[in-house]
Amino acid sequence: MDIKTKERLIKLAEEEIPIHKHFGLKVEIVEKDFIKVRVPFRKDLVGDIRTNHWHGGIIATILDSVGGAIGIANFNSPNDKLATIDLRVDYLSFADGKDLIFEGKLVRLGNRIMVTKMKAFQANILIAEGKGVYNFIRAKK
Repeated sequence: MDIKTKERLIKLAEEEIPIHKHFGLKVEIVEKDFIKVRVPFRKDLVGDIRTNHWHGGIIATILDSVGGAIGIANFNSPNDKLATIDLRVDYLSFADGKDLIFEGKLVRLGNRIMVTKMKAFQANILIAEGKGVYNFIRAKK
């Protein structure tokens, strides 16, 4: 992937997708088959006010976004389309009040279906992992 494409994808992910902007998502690495992002902790992302732990739904949303970002990195046209079909998340540990790192990896990209695996880490501890299945539609030429 050329530098101009990477810069465009980073700008899209960080500044143009409203939910990413709301979360403060920052792209650290982006390739056609891998992405790594950081999301800073904020008090309004807490699910359990007694323990200051991240809300699991926020983690799932970001895992889905990371999987979808891999799809966007594989678009051939601005008219290509992507939609989540299925998202599975396993929570392995709580996430306390610190930043999270999310990684996504392309497993398979077929004619209409894309499969990704995603992980969430905090201080090198695996917090959650997921699998995303997406409807991937190429624009007609």
